Amino acid sequence: MPEAYERYLVPVLFRPFAEDLARRAAVLRPRTVLELAAGTGALTSRLVVALPGAEVVATDLNEAMVAFGGDRVPSASWRQADAQRLPFADGVFDLVVCQFGAMFFPDKPGAFAEVRRVLAPEGRFLFNTWGPVESHAFDFAVQAAAERAFPADPPDFLPSLPHGYHDPEQVSADLATAGLELEWHQPLVLDGTAESAAAVATGFLTGTPLRAAVEARGGRPDDPALQAFFAEEMTDRLGSGQVTAPMAAQLFRARPANA
Repeated sequence: MPEAYERYLVPVLFRPFAEDLARRAAVLRPRTVLELAAGTGALTSRLVVALPGAEVVATDLNEAMVAFGGDRVPSASWRQADAQRLPFADGVFDLVVCQFGAMFFPDKPGAFAEVRRVLAPEGRFLFNTWGPVESHAFDFAVQAAAERAFPADPPDFLPSLPHGYHDPEQVSADLATAGLELEWHQPLVLDGTAESAAAVATGFLTGTPLRAAVEARGGRPDDPALQAFFAEEMTDRLGSGQVTAPMAAQLFRARPANA
């Protein structure tokens, strides 16, 4: 999964937002940075360039992602870690960042409380989440293909998880429960460019949890016929050849309450 994720999805979906988030991190001039849900290092690779004097610690729950990311971005320190039980002392990071990971935390206030614990008193928490699935052209095309491939029981992974946590009021409430104060939030739409709709289909089927959802419904994500079906459905929506399409997200920055 890490190889397919990196090959097909990171350049299209995650790199544009990683460049944006790294620029915002650099403005804060942190000396110590903790990244949560770092994946294969899309944001990590930008952070070590944008913050050359900072210590960057990248974490992910998935050991395969940590191993892959560590090889790809060796200038950061990599650790396998659960965001809800961080293995770090109190108050040691000037900045905690998370790119498109908060949606997957089972206990979001609990994870945010851990962020609050490891943040320095004047530290900041900077993160982003995806907007509704219909506001993301690539993911919406994948979901539409999945619904046509499995009409009796369509996978709901995309709308319920990656695109299920974008309401600023809910995010603010979860942060407040954890002792964090939302400083600002900002909607952001950036374009992604893929070599083809078929490449994105392959990435989702083989490099994301959609793979497990397909398998649970009796499908084989590496089946050429299934991949061709997804590719055709997505090409009808996105166009043939190289494809550029909009992707909506929400940006959030928080600080310890009463800091």
